[in-house]
Amino acid sequence: MKGGNRPDSSYSVELDKIFNPKNIAIVGVSSAGFGFGSGILLSLLAIGYKGKIYAVNKNGGEFFGFKLYKSVQDIPSEIDFAIISVPAELVPASLEACRLKGAAGAEILSAGFRETGTAEGAKLEQEIKDISRKGIRVIGPNCFGIYCPKSGLTLLPGPDLSREEGPVAFLSQSGGMAIDLAHIGKWMGIRFSKVVSFGNGADLRETELLEYLQHDPDTQVICMYIEGVEDGRRFFETLKKVAATKPVIVYKGGLSVSGHRAVESHTASMGGNRIIWESALRQSNAIQVNDMYDMAHTALGFSLIPPGKYSGVAVTGGGGALGVLSCDLAERFGLMLPELENGISSKIMEALPKPGSSAKNPIDVANPMVHPSVLREALVGAAQDTRIDIQVLIQLLYHYKSMAMGLGKPLKEVVPYMELVDMIQEVRSGTGKPIVLVLPNLKRDNENMDVEEIIRETRSKAVERNIPVFDDIKDAFKTIAYVSRYYSNTKIYKDKEDETKGSV
Repeated sequence: MKGGNRPDSSYSVELDKIFNPKNIAIVGVSSAGFGFGSGILLSLLAIGYKGKIYAVNKNGGEFFGFKLYKSVQDIPSEIDFAIISVPAELVPASLEACRLKGAAGAEILSAGFRETGTAEGAKLEQEIKDISRKGIRVIGPNCFGIYCPKSGLTLLPGPDLSREEGPVAFLSQSGGMAIDLAHIGKWMGIRFSKVVSFGNGADLRETELLEYLQHDPDTQVICMYIEGVEDGRRFFETLKKVAATKPVIVYKGGLSVSGHRAVESHTASMGGNRIIWESALRQSNAIQVNDMYDMAHTALGFSLIPPGKYSGVAVTGGGGALGVLSCDLAERFGLMLPELENGISSKIMEALPKPGSSAKNPIDVANPMVHPSVLREALVGAAQDTRIDIQVLIQLLYHYKSMAMGLGKPLKEVVPYMELVDMIQEVRSGTGKPIVLVLPNLKRDNENMDVEEIIRETRSKAVERNIPVFDDIKDAFKTIAYVSRYYSNTKIYKDKEDETKGSV
């Protein structure tokens, strides 16, 4: 790295080439049975990687129509990127061969290094470091590699991950965490630019990858799962710099006593002191989350909720208890549900079914099966109140099951889900205020799989329109609070807000 705020150009080119290779060598493809090497090859084919793949096995032969080269040296051209999956003791020689073949980088899936706690494992990892300093960047060892929808790279195992690109990047010390978030993102609506499982981090790891993502035009939101860092001071200085321009969501593992012990055997990292970490993350304006789903919800919110400070929330839904719960949760997360102005409330009431409805905020539409045209009036009306910054619409679609049974029709023919998502998109565009959709489901038994299906279909159609969807009102409020808090503390956003006010 050179001085200044941006990595030097050679560094950027190296990593760009790693994430977008035109050809790949996979070292350690089994000719029989199923191993990591053959598994990643099949995953690359399944996800649709279009570049050239060279497979290497010391015994030669053929696998799945691919010629198996006996050595990296036998590959008939230079390579951009290598995937190494051989026994730990063979990794250094394989890595050096890939370097000599011109590879910009390699991901090492193999385990058996520093994480074992043995002198032999530590020695092998040091050899990897020494080779990387000669001019090849390394992801791993003991990792699941890279997922990049744009180029068709995928994690192990990741044959069925989405090829749809998006703004969220994820740096993970855990391979399992990386693949799990990628799977969650596929159904939840999170779209990724890059996911990196860096494992032991012998070369490239949290800080350097974070610096790269700061300047990556494809990445707007950064997630991190960290067990330990190599240079704490440099990491937090980098984190503070990056979080000033892009939201950084951090899930820190190993903060408990037992967790601290577990991470040492997982990726040979030191967990760290909880108070120090929480204080440093807060001072860096990073968003600290406490589990994978918390991270997923937060990433979804930052990718689909426009940048802004959100204080006043309007909640619309059917059910008085939901309104009470909304008020309590809003206060817990530092949000407000201001009572709507009398004129606005009265106008909304004209459109609501009676009796049982209320239009003060929360807006109780009394019947969870109210048609989207009625909900439109509530949302448009609430948006007129200048104290409302964002709206939350709760839809209990599972209640339509009783209607479907009564009519003798399939549930999909009864639920107006397309009208619902089209209406939300229309109101959001017309009022300029974001809308978050909450779709709880209390019917999850085998007899109600059609309910799960219609909720998933509604979620899919909503996300296509950039409408964030949550299963629970608590997750929606927590995410809104995270987004609001981040932008409230971000100077670059404050400056833009001041410019906007000054031009009015």
